[in-house]
Amino acid sequence: MGKIIAVVNQKGGVGKTTTCINISCALVESGKKVLLCDMDPQANSTSGMGLDKNAVSPTIYDVIINGVEAEKALRKTKYGDVLPSNKSLSGAGIELVGVPEREFRLQKAINPLREQYDYIIIDCPPSLELLTLNALCAADSLLVPVQCEYFALEGLSDLLTTLRIIKRRLNPALEIEGVLLTMYDGRTNLSLQVAEEVKKYFKAKVFRTVIPRNVRLSEAPSHGKPAVVYDRSSRGSRAYIDLAAELTRN
Repeated sequence: MGKIIAVVNQKGGVGKTTTCINISCALVESGKKVLLCDMDPQANSTSGMGLDKNAVSPTIYDVIINGVEAEKALRKTKYGDVLPSNKSLSGAGIELVGVPEREFRLQKAINPLREQYDYIIIDCPPSLELLTLNALCAADSLLVPVQCEYFALEGLSDLLTTLRIIKRRLNPALEIEGVLLTMYDGRTNLSLQVAEEVKKYFKAKVFRTVIPRNVRLSEAPSHGKPAVVYDRSSRGSRAYIDLAAELTRN
């Protein structure tokens, strides 16, 4: 049965979508069956996997709001399967407010797909609201990207508080899969200091693989390709290939 991993951090710009796209593609290349579920209204995971986010239909919005079967929203790409998103998802949090069992809409939708996949990766929006809550209730574990910047550790305490509440009230089995250091630059004291602080706090939960600051990771989305396809030999791509291997060993 497939493992569901939510990639989450309410701070924006930490590399969540880049991580989702490239780890999904790297896992597929290693022979795994992977579904990338785009729960972010910006739909960058959708376009980053080569789909036109303005034309694709139905989407994850139709699944969680209108009850469309997730199977019918699935899209096959060269890089892995995608449950796509678009801007219509931006209003879903408000629409879900009065819905019974609103936190479990995504869980009920994607649980039937578990048998088809080794991994289901969920790209979460950069906030702790109902869409993210749905992802956390559906997930077995969390992958938390942490940017090696000054404000990186801000907000992590909020995320951990949310995790404790969800474990207590909604999803007792939810665990941290791992903490991923992103945009790492070993030449700067700041990156080294942030890495040390994260390792001190999360200990063995920090992935050994570190994602470097790399221009190819930024360029790839404009070509509608994961970086591991756009330039497989780049430092960023090699790091995500290593991360996929590390994830499968866990």
